[in-house]
Amino acid sequence: MIQHTVSFALVHPAGSAEEKDFLATAASILPTIAGVTDFGISRQVSAKSDLTWHFTMWFADQAAYAAYDSHPDHQNFVQTRWVTEVAAFQELDFEPVDVAAVAL
Repeated sequence: MIQHTVSFALVHPAGSAEEKDFLATAASILPTIAGVTDFGISRQVSAKSDLTWHFTMWFADQAAYAAYDSHPDHQNFVQTRWVTEVAAFQELDFEPVDVAAVAL
């Protein structure tokens, strides 16, 4: 399993129609791409980060993640919305670790 996450700040004012449209568009496109499971959107509540939004989704394996990344709907969203509307972001991808395997 791979958890793909991205935290980001938009160029749009908080609560604006543009902010809502960006998030709604993402929510209508990204989770429909084959291989995406458990898509979620979260809002930052800590003052420790300027990255106010967070997308998370899961993939069964690296092949499913790679297929998503190159999918035309994902690429179109990135080029037509993400590139122009995201001011800053940090992308992190995780594989779960068996806690028992790392316990001392």
